[in-house]
This record gives sequence, C-alpha cells and structure tokens, in this order.
Amino acid sequence: MAKPLGIAIAGLGTVGAGVVRLLAEHGQLLEQRCGRPIKLLAVSARDKARQRDIDLSGVAWRDDPMALVDEPGVDVVVELIGGSDGVAKRLVEGAIGAGKAVVTANKALLAHHGTSIALAAEKANVALGYE
Repeated sequence: MAKPLGIAIAGLGTVGAGVVRLLAEHGQLLEQRCGRPIKLLAVSARDKARQRDIDLSGVAWRDDPMALVDEPGVDVVVELIGGSDGVAKRLVEGAIGAGKAVVTANKALLAHHGTSIALAAEKANVALGYE
C-alpha cells in the first residue's frame, strides 16, 4: 500500500469542518482516485471546546496553527483561517518553506500576497492549491 497523504487543517469553521466531514465520508473514494490513502493527521482552531459535529478522534489538536508546519507526516497544510495577513500568511509561508504543499480558500490572502506566495511555492517546488 502507498504511503498515506498526510493532511493538516488550520481553521475549523464552516469550511474547515466541512472538509473534515468530506474526508471522513469520501475517504475510500478519494483513495481510489488518488492511488493512496488520505489521512487527516492534525488540526488547529481558535476554540477547541466549540461544538463542530465532526469526529476528531485520532487527530492531533494543535493550539498554535504554526505547529502544523512541523507536524510529522504532514504533506499538505490546508489554511482556512482567513485574513490577508497575520497567522494565515505566516502559516502558508512557513508550510511552503518547510516543503509542504498548501491548499487555501483564503481569497484575501491571495488577493494581497498571491504573487509572492505563488513564486515561493514555485521556488520550493511545492503545490499551491486554491479555491
């Protein structure tokens, strides 16, 4: 069996919780399409106690989203924090600098820093995905 694709998600609002649900509900289909298992390894959000109606058992919780950059086994960091600067920007830049692929739905971040982020991803030879 192929090595699982390790995922970390920063931001567990509506979109982040939805991604967790989709990974859980469609994991086998995604594995078939990707040719390897996909494993959610770690998450981070502002409020750990908030009710999200998602199963995070077996998933590491990191209070500091920047810890996801150094999380063992993580290949892709999904940034769903929001905002054009601050921790979202630092997380994306840190993940790219660590050689990890990045996926984001953060339009503000890309509008303000998209060119520099894309150039950094290209230079680091990592994927940058956005929606």
